[in-house]
Amino acid sequence: MSVTNADDIKPSTSVRQISWLEVVSYAMPPLGGGYMFCLVTLYTMKFATDVLLIAPALMGLIYGISRFWDAISDPLVGYLSDKTKTRMGRRRPWLLGAVLPVGLFFWMLSAPPDELSSGALAIWMGVAIIGFFSAQTMFIVPHMSLGAELTDDYHERTKIFAARHAGWIAGYISALATMYFLILAEGESTQAVRTFNAEQSLYAGVFAAVCLLICIFALRERPEFMDKAPEKPWAAARDIWRNSHARLLLIVIFIENLGGAAIAILTLYTAQYVMQAPQMAPFFILAYMVFSFALTPLWTPLAKRFGKKTLWLSSMLVTAVAFGGMITLEPGMEVRLLVLAALAGAAGSCGGTINPSIKSDIIDLDEYNTGERKEGAYFAAWYFVSKSAYGVMLTVTGFAISLAGFVPNEIQSDTVIWTFKGLYAGVPFVAYIIGALLFSTFKFDEDEHKKVIAELEAARAKR
Repeated sequence: MSVTNADDIKPSTSVRQISWLEVVSYAMPPLGGGYMFCLVTLYTMKFATDVLLIAPALMGLIYGISRFWDAISDPLVGYLSDKTKTRMGRRRPWLLGAVLPVGLFFWMLSAPPDELSSGALAIWMGVAIIGFFSAQTMFIVPHMSLGAELTDDYHERTKIFAARHAGWIAGYISALATMYFLILAEGESTQAVRTFNAEQSLYAGVFAAVCLLICIFALRERPEFMDKAPEKPWAAARDIWRNSHARLLLIVIFIENLGGAAIAILTLYTAQYVMQAPQMAPFFILAYMVFSFALTPLWTPLAKRFGKKTLWLSSMLVTAVAFGGMITLEPGMEVRLLVLAALAGAAGSCGGTINPSIKSDIIDLDEYNTGERKEGAYFAAWYFVSKSAYGVMLTVTGFAISLAGFVPNEIQSDTVIWTFKGLYAGVPFVAYIIGALLFSTFKFDEDEHKKVIAELEAARAKR
């Protein structure tokens, strides 16, 4: 792409610098969202199989069905978010609308009634899972879109999404304390687990609501984007697929998230059945999260020096090595797992920061090509493929461990142990290596983005 000559580029006069108050306000909703997402992705599967005694294959099927619904709900929310016109803007009404559903469906996942039959319990969990991920879409897609719209600056965006990543990881870390007490409760009785899980979900719902409301009322949207929404949803989908940079990211993100999903689903199982140290599971995850959180401030200055692509590509390769090394785990190797988790967390911090920043740059290119601002459609597409990868891995995991002969709360056979290891280490290693090879072909860099912004500013000045 060459939209203009480099020598003709003039500094933009309308690029907004983001205040730290705006950055902090934007990072608030991920605190509550990260807490909930951590427990849903890391604990709900184990809660369902080991406490509620739902068959792993049935849970995998439920998650698989929810991905079919996502194929409708995610692009619909993205498109409608782009088309929304209110005095509050395009994105904040959706954040406000997500306040109650997010908390309600999280409570449903955490507090199924004791008296439900096995069939009714499966239906309850199915409705709760589909509802929770739909409510998350109502929050995540408009929130990511809002972050992309706050500024056009190439590196200011990295700062914005670094703050979002830090908030998300902080929410994860706070959820680990809850997970630790849930695991301890499993040693007491299933009723103790169910009671504690139900109680924490109520507090979490209130906290998530407060975080969303702070963001809603502290931030303002850019009114100039209001009249640039796509006219038709299928046309928006077509534009995304025709954008070669966006298309490449769709493929890379799906493959990369297959690996990430395997880790999220199987960490608790690996701690209990492979490492024989279930109480250590939150500490393994904590090692990942602490390093991910601590290194987040590094990526904005490093991106300025080395480029976003180089950093994200390097993080994929380091992640592959860290997760692949987990194939060697045996009982008594807790220190090895802690070190590998810390290494993966450091790399994951880079990806979590740079990934949405690059996505936002691609959306600017789409405005240049189409004259439309459809952050909602783009982030919905990327969010859908990440959730689809999670759903695929949950379905595969559920059937794989069932076929291997998994029996909850018992000593597992060698077949089951190696099934866990293959999924937990082998899938992430292969996924991140393939993702890195594909992403190495990515071409849209800072110079190209400057050219796009210069052309956009010139066009806006004429209107």
